[in-house]
Amino acid sequence: MIQAVIDLHCDLLIHMIDQPDPFDTKEIGCSFPDLKAGNVKMQVMAIFTPTSPKSTELAIKQSEIFASLLEDYSNDCYLIKDQESLSQIETSSKLGMIASIENASGFCEEDEPLEDGFKRLEQIISNVQRILYIGFTHHAENRFGGGNNSTVGLKEDGKKLLDYLNGRKIAVDFSHTSDALARDILTYVDENKLDIAILASHSNYRPIWDHCRNLPDDLAKEVINRKGLIGLNFLRAFMNNDDPNAMYDHINHGLRLGGKNAICFGADYFNTSDHPDRSRVPFYFQDHGDASCYPSINANIKSKISGEYVEAISNNNVLNFLNRLWK
Repeated sequence: MIQAVIDLHCDLLIHMIDQPDPFDTKEIGCSFPDLKAGNVKMQVMAIFTPTSPKSTELAIKQSEIFASLLEDYSNDCYLIKDQESLSQIETSSKLGMIASIENASGFCEEDEPLEDGFKRLEQIISNVQRILYIGFTHHAENRFGGGNNSTVGLKEDGKKLLDYLNGRKIAVDFSHTSDALARDILTYVDENKLDIAILASHSNYRPIWDHCRNLPDDLAKEVINRKGLIGLNFLRAFMNNDDPNAMYDHINHGLRLGGKNAICFGADYFNTSDHPDRSRVPFYFQDHGDASCYPSINANIKSKISGEYVEAISNNNVLNFLNRLWK
């Protein structure tokens, strides 16, 4: 039996601004045909923006694309928004979808009142109907805090965003935070007894591959101890430049940290064709080049690690997390 797969992060929405056909398999590994071939039953669709002027226009457009997918391709996909829709994942022939926000700059410009940003966030949520998680930053620093290429921590607007998210059943994503921002978020959440779930949607483990996009052990343990999720990232730059089998080293490291209920998939497929850093080509190993690879990855998890983890990593850990979050 081919295992049903849930993936926590892809960038199909921003790709569709220039290439509006989700069935076009060129240039991106998470087209609808690739997802179907990999038996992906639920895909988190990130609304990605850089921190730059008019980022909010880009985010609104992506939220509208998400809504149009549900309307125009209703025979192929459906919305995941509650426990009832979650229960359909194993049996439905369609792709379940939910949106996320990768970088809070997508709903709030750097130079506008924060209240305007919160209104725009509500507009995005209205368009997509539910948001699974929000990442405060991308690579760079913004008004909320420091991205993964910085050492800046949590700013005052970041604290206000955490206050806003308290009890709203939207998780906070650590995949693009600086270490300082992640630690500050945890401290602020604990000191103020906020009801906020934590995850890392598409990150690996820094002791296995030393990159600022990967989690140091203390933060990985915090995510695990808080019953969060850590989505395995398939990009060579964050896994290992030379060895595709390093994927299983990352999984084993997560297991050693106690993450058997946290590890899942967060492949991070995006259109790499116009990426400025061509030294990263190929961005993915051939074995991980598009979403059709999941059955072979699960077979390798079974043979290289243990069959007992395949279902948990493929779908159960995410399902359990969402059932707790949305109860």
